[in-house]
Amino acid sequence: MTTAAFPTAASTSNLLRPILAGGAIAGTLDLTSAFITFGPQNPKIIAAGLIGMGAVHGGALTWILGVVLHFFIAFSAATIYCLASRRLQFLKEHFLVCGMFYGIAVFLVMNLIVLPLCAFHYVGPYQLRGLLQGLIVHMLIIGLPIAYCAHKFS
Repeated sequence: MTTAAFPTAASTSNLLRPILAGGAIAGTLDLTSAFITFGPQNPKIIAAGLIGMGAVHGGALTWILGVVLHFFIAFSAATIYCLASRRLQFLKEHFLVCGMFYGIAVFLVMNLIVLPLCAFHYVGPYQLRGLLQGLIVHMLIIGLPIAYCAHKFS
């Protein structure tokens, strides 16, 4: 068995910086966008996806849980992109186009997999305005920052 299959300390540290930067930037921009669009109680709605609709009436701990879940998703998205960019170099080289498409992919995963599986089983109906807004937001403030950080810090 070769040691090439196991990550080294150098490769782990090379991944950590773009994951942390990309996840933090994308998570912060997306949460800011959610505050502007849906109001400051939006983290409670995120928490409701895990613990049920009663979370909407929760207090500060529920709000904090929503923020933690939101950033968990953002860092997970950054981790997936950065890991994929290790094997697929074009993801780093063409970060602008790949980041836009990655934002679309994140939007589709959230709307077609995560939201239907959450505690309130959201499956629509979808409005064209909401779909377009969601796609654009995910392309510009999630996909692009993550792809740029993978490009810049790798």
